[in-house]
Amino acid sequence: MDPDTSEITHHFPPFFKIHKDGRVERFMVSPFVPPTLDPQTGVQSKDVLISPETGVTARIFLPKTNGPDPIKKLPLVVHYHGGGFCVGSALGPATTLFLTRLVSEANVVAVSIDYRLAPEHPLPVAFDDSWSALQWISTHSNGTGPESWLNQYADFGRVFLTGESAGATIANNMAVRVGTATGLEGLRVRGAALVHPYFANDKPNAMMRYMYPGSSGTDSDPMMGPKADSDLGKMGCEKVLVFVAEHDLFGLRPIGVEYCETLRNSGWKGDVELVENQGEDHVFHLANPTCENALLLVHKLGLFFNDTSE
Repeated sequence: MDPDTSEITHHFPPFFKIHKDGRVERFMVSPFVPPTLDPQTGVQSKDVLISPETGVTARIFLPKTNGPDPIKKLPLVVHYHGGGFCVGSALGPATTLFLTRLVSEANVVAVSIDYRLAPEHPLPVAFDDSWSALQWISTHSNGTGPESWLNQYADFGRVFLTGESAGATIANNMAVRVGTATGLEGLRVRGAALVHPYFANDKPNAMMRYMYPGSSGTDSDPMMGPKADSDLGKMGCEKVLVFVAEHDLFGLRPIGVEYCETLRNSGWKGDVELVENQGEDHVFHLANPTCENALLLVHKLGLFFNDTSE
């Protein structure tokens, strides 16, 4: 190999490094696992192409059903995976295992969005892809969309947004955009569940500035810092559930706590609940999905998605 092309120009462990020739080398690669019928839970999954132009796809999860007649409409959970906007996948083993368990216990339909990753696709591409995916989902609200599972089983009056880490950041942004934009007719977002949200602080983040040209890499950027988002009080849902990890490796616990206070003081009229995962690290439920606290987290999410109170 030419030594010039192997030279490293940017190094952001534990996520990725950039070679002089522009090649991106990730330290964490999420292998593809095919959709399937899970024999233990009866949960089915399938992959769908959302946009031929961008290549954005999604994986849909359907709980075990007792036949199509009568068809019971189920809450619809839209999920955004974590990974610092630059690693992770909706089609990988961690997301698939987590959502299979969640869909089985909560009896919901879930759609996990495989948005394009930075730095090859700089931010705000991940946010744009996620919004386009939500618009695509909304085309099913009258029962005539391109995906039969959504037409038949999803209750578009009970839609929830969720994600972990960077995916929680996306879920927050989508919830705000629901309250400020048009184009989602027939879809009602009831709540957002943010698991260990990855928001910026007041210290410049070099990796974020690299992935998001023009961003300050701090919480003064409204996309990454809710305190700077003048539209936060217009969030388009009625309730928000926030999880923080007591021993968060990335120091995000106080940022998640502060987010709850910022939301409460923003003028938003909804309810926000904070849950601390004591003794746990960042997104522990993906690394250790069968531990007691991971099962409790899934149970709490299930209750949130099935709460029918207004």
